Amino acid sequence: MKRELLLEKIDELKAIMPWFVLEYYQSKLAVPYSFTTLYEYLKEYRRFFEWLIESGISNAEQLADIDLSVLEHLSKKDMESFVLYLRERPSLNTYSNKQGVSQTTINRTLSALSSLFKYLTEEVENEHGEPYFYRNVMKKVATKKKKETLASRAENIKQKLFLGDETMAFLEYVDCEYENKLSNRAKSSFRKNKERDLAIMALLLASGVRLSEAVNLDLKDLNLNMMVIEVTRKGGKRDSVNIAGFAKPYLEAYIAIRQQRYKAEKQDIALFLTEYRGVPNRIDASSVEKMVGKYSQDFKIRVTPHKLRHTLATRLYDSTKSQVLVSHQLGHASTQVTDLYTHIVNDEQKNALDKL
Repeated sequence: MKRELLLEKIDELKAIMPWFVLEYYQSKLAVPYSFTTLYEYLKEYRRFFEWLIESGISNAEQLADIDLSVLEHLSKKDMESFVLYLRERPSLNTYSNKQGVSQTTINRTLSALSSLFKYLTEEVENEHGEPYFYRNVMKKVATKKKKETLASRAENIKQKLFLGDETMAFLEYVDCEYENKLSNRAKSSFRKNKERDLAIMALLLASGVRLSEAVNLDLKDLNLNMMVIEVTRKGGKRDSVNIAGFAKPYLEAYIAIRQQRYKAEKQDIALFLTEYRGVPNRIDASSVEKMVGKYSQDFKIRVTPHKLRHTLATRLYDSTKSQVLVSHQLGHASTQVTDLYTHIVNDEQKNALDKL
């Protein structure tokens, strides 16, 4: 979603929110949370507050009129009823007849609410230096994790990674073969953005940065001489990330055409640009997701930008056998998250079984 449209939608949601949610929003801007995250959280709060009114827990007529005391006195049974409502409600996907949202979606909703309740019960201060209330019902609500071992998850993910020679084969396919299947009209569009698209995918495959970190890069954040980028990690921390050398020609090719191709002026600081009606804008995450999906599906299997991050992490662990190095490259606070990659590349167990 374009940044301007995203901010417009955020303003629409802020206009109907209670005052304490607006305070929460302002507080999280200072962390900073990304606008995309805050937008998703606001959507979850709207759905929750609408349920509070529909179920009669709040007698407010509008979302903005919901009293803080309603949240303070919510019972565990109330929250369990909300989870049941989520499980049974029709899917918002117009192409699906499935009833109820997935457990992943429910967990995301509960995570958003947990963040709000933690703010209200621990982080905010009233005029006496105290939080607005102390009873946090979200601490009594358990999230149901997906039952899947790391080994099972690793095996599923492995099928969607471009490991070994496939990393370069994928980029070379997009560079040299992809357009052969296109119509003349489609070729024109492809050629306009070819260098940019290849640079983005090469960067994701060569650095393992998150999609949000890549699209938020500014031109000054890229150092091609050192092959390093400066990114803003989760929580607003700045970090220097090394880039594998194979991405350099793709990045150089894009930088060479960036200004003229996208009519970039001095004020256009975003590294990766898109042009709409002659005006350059920062490319948005959804456009990159569609672009990666389109190319990868034509090459082998449709994947997300996050799978390109998994690809880099798996290849780096396979080369170094160091979870510490992988966690540093990915910007993880601990090595626990990188346990997945040890399962993806661990062939020792299979080799031992073959010898039995």
